[in-house]
Amino acid sequence: MIEITRPTLVVDKEICLRNIGRMTEKAAKYKLHFRPHFKTHQSAKIGEWFKLFGVDAITVSSVQMAEYFAANGWADITIAISLNILEMEHINRLAATIKLNVLVENKETASVLAEKGSQQLGVYIKIDTGYHRTGIPSSRTSTIDSILDILSANKKIKFKGFLSHTGHTYYAKSTNEIFSSHFDALLKLKKLKARYKINYPQVEISLGDTPSASICGNFDGVDELRPGNFVFYDLMQHSLGVCEIEDIAVKMVCPVLAKHVSRNEIIIHGGAVHFSKDTVLNTDGKHLYGRIAIQKDDKRLLLDTNNYLSKLSQEHGTLKVTPANFKQIKVGDLVEIIPVHSCLTANLMGHLLTNDGELIKMMPRY
Repeated sequence: MIEITRPTLVVDKEICLRNIGRMTEKAAKYKLHFRPHFKTHQSAKIGEWFKLFGVDAITVSSVQMAEYFAANGWADITIAISLNILEMEHINRLAATIKLNVLVENKETASVLAEKGSQQLGVYIKIDTGYHRTGIPSSRTSTIDSILDILSANKKIKFKGFLSHTGHTYYAKSTNEIFSSHFDALLKLKKLKARYKINYPQVEISLGDTPSASICGNFDGVDELRPGNFVFYDLMQHSLGVCEIEDIAVKMVCPVLAKHVSRNEIIIHGGAVHFSKDTVLNTDGKHLYGRIAIQKDDKRLLLDTNNYLSKLSQEHGTLKVTPANFKQIKVGDLVEIIPVHSCLTANLMGHLLTNDGELIKMMPRY
């Protein structure tokens, strides 16, 4: 067992396996190809846990991540970020060894891909279904037609279909808003699929976001599901009504450095460089960076929402606690913090520790 002396991200393998199993079963229930996003855990070891459930195709968020997982035995990968034309040499090298899919959303990228793509390559067109981060609005079929015309000049390129991330579900104020955003995305994507199915009979719809994948029950017209955060979940998903606290598989274990009785605050070693600065609203309307759990009588006790991680600087975190809980926590104790956004927290930490003390390495940093 590794002794914890500094901020350490601990993962509960049993909860992860339960989350993976549940999502795998859901994809099978709706006859969806399951291509989970690995950006949350970024770990070859945790990737092996997915294989226990028959997963053989994955999504990643960068060429570097695709290279890492390809080197660890994954042979069917979609890079779910719009193609960076400066990385064409890496794309061609990777496509020579695995089944690789990439995204395009403009004529400039399509032109470079058509000219320089030297290997068999699957291509999805990125569609904006309301998130407004990037992608082509589904109504702009003339732009889509132009891109397809450009890509058709390269016979090694196969148009796979349309891919979207309904990321605005993360900003929903209720589960009804999640259902509404998801249904709106379905309507837009189904309309596109119907239009292009005439000339591209195998056209696919690939959809991926943890909120809708977790709670929605209508996937009409969708062929592939790509959620990622569900493997760990976090307070953001819990605040959306997407998961229970018991479904969150990660916790940051942090040493207590100091106590300030005049303001009922406890200082931990664990700051923005460990957690990121994502927040959710607490029940009192204030922003929180994490929920607190402590060990009491050999049991884990999740403190109520009057106790929370209230402030972060680079290395320090400030816990706002009630007077009763202030007395229970001592300098030198370890406290558990449930993170707001597990994807960013894991990325910042670079490694994880399982409940039974196994160190899990993540992909090398940039």
